[in-house]
Amino acid sequence: MARYRGPVCRLCRREGVKLFLKGDRCYTDKCAMERRPYPPGQHGQMRRKKTEYALLLREKQKLKRIYGVLENQFRRYFEEAERQKGVTGENLLILLERRLDNVVYRMGFANSRNQARQLVRHGHILVNGKKVDIPSYLVEVGDEISIREKSREIPFIKEAIESIPRRGIPSWLEVDHDHFKGTVKALPTREEIAIPVQEQLIVEFYSK
Repeated sequence: MARYRGPVCRLCRREGVKLFLKGDRCYTDKCAMERRPYPPGQHGQMRRKKTEYALLLREKQKLKRIYGVLENQFRRYFEEAERQKGVTGENLLILLERRLDNVVYRMGFANSRNQARQLVRHGHILVNGKKVDIPSYLVEVGDEISIREKSREIPFIKEAIESIPRRGIPSWLEVDHDHFKGTVKALPTREEIAIPVQEQLIVEFYSK
């Protein structure tokens, strides 16, 4: 499957905001956004007035990059969000939050969504006791997500759990780190999704 494999710090600089794509590094002074807080490239430091289209596009690109989703899949999420009752932008965010790789990250078993995606792909994650290796799997209320017993000694899982105080656990999840498992208590609300995105601009982008 296609996946962006370039330098991820470049993506944060392009969007002008920390997307927390490299885990703990993003919290240190080694973060590229701390050292070079301007877009990458030869003309990165030039000031340009953004058009309305550019503002909408950047917001869409930002959300795609936060969750590590490519264009076709992102478009399908948007179409599904449109079909659901409620506010389309909020529905879109909730669908993305329900992705298994995101839930593993939110529960603190990985330092980044890329790391969480790797855990899922390699078969280290169980949903209700059964192995699920599809990162885009959508969790439901009541689902139990756990680390396979043979995988609990993986170093970066332990490192991620140790860094939880820095990131915190969302209130819609209940986690027992001693037993490497957690439960989806409820679907998240917009107020509980702490990401720097104006989802209404994405709705406007696809409405044009």
